[in-house]
Amino acid sequence: MTEAVLSLPDPAELFQLAAPLAGKRIVVAMSGGVDSSVVAALAARSGAETIGVTLQLYDTGPASARKGACCAGDDIRDARSVADRLGIAHYIVDHQSQFREEVVERFADEYLAGRTPIPCIRCNMGPKFTDLFRMARELGADCLATGHYVRRVLGPAGPELHRALDPARDQSYFLYATTEAQLDYLRFPLGGLPKSAVRQIAETEGLRVAAKPDSQDICFVPDGDYARIVRAVRPEADEGGAIVHAESGAVLGEHKGIIHFTVGQRRGIEIGGQPEPLYVTGIDAPGRRVLVGPRRLLAVSAARIVETNRIGPLPEVPLSAKVRSLARPVPVRIEGPLGDGGACMLRFENPEYGVAPGQAAVIYAGDRVVGGGWIDSTEAAIA
Repeated sequence: MTEAVLSLPDPAELFQLAAPLAGKRIVVAMSGGVDSSVVAALAARSGAETIGVTLQLYDTGPASARKGACCAGDDIRDARSVADRLGIAHYIVDHQSQFREEVVERFADEYLAGRTPIPCIRCNMGPKFTDLFRMARELGADCLATGHYVRRVLGPAGPELHRALDPARDQSYFLYATTEAQLDYLRFPLGGLPKSAVRQIAETEGLRVAAKPDSQDICFVPDGDYARIVRAVRPEADEGGAIVHAESGAVLGEHKGIIHFTVGQRRGIEIGGQPEPLYVTGIDAPGRRVLVGPRRLLAVSAARIVETNRIGPLPEVPLSAKVRSLARPVPVRIEGPLGDGGACMLRFENPEYGVAPGQAAVIYAGDRVVGGGWIDSTEAAIA
């Protein structure tokens, strides 16, 4: 074995289980990618009985043949191959119908409502955690392990969810809805490792997925053409309408469907002759209108978030929030209760731009994920 493998923490520390691991049972969520495959390898080498479970989430059409997909077609075969290589049991569970209803159809409906959805979070809230959690319990596992790049830290009030040590790989934004009960059972052994070490472990273990490209965030969109997926689910999505200036109310042009636009977007508006660059500042779904204007109209002072979740106690230290997956956390304060599925307001210390309804706002205290919710509406900053 290589030095990178030898320098790994003790398996009991990686999986946060009492040693020895012989006699323990670990269920690993295997998507067919390198990350979950390495988690399975680490679990198998720990001495624990290891069981791989793969959810088939959509059909084996063009999406599953594309490099970077997950949870269908070639990826399921890769997961089975890895399980065979490791000598562990492997189960494939068909969740296509549930995934379509809970994730794909909701994705389409959100776009039709003029919102910007994040199906990956919905998937984690539904098929990936809720259902896998139940199956792992039924299999008598001591924990459910995944290949997500986040850290589970044992704090004074119980397990906490923290960012990954490698900021370039951190996936905490997509896991803010993890409940305390789920976090008590979940394990994330890759949260303290760089991707290079994970691939090296895969090579050392002789896994065929060692050099496999990373999956994209939205697995069921084959080529990034969101509109095509929405039209396939909801044919009425192609209804056009007016492009309207948000300040003057003047009709500037026509569009071919609100599904092609999201708040903060600049490209694709295709309206020339304006004194300032135009951005999408809002979407009037009932009226099928796309509202556009200068960037200053995107500035918001607050956002109302709904279906909120809190992980652990709310600290008194300064809080920050990410309002997009690739955004930097910005200082905020919370007005109202966070958690239990309720609603609260996030007040930004400085005006924030491109805050789109339908996206998630994830709240942090340093590296710790405090919780978050779905952005329902925003308040414009005073000019």
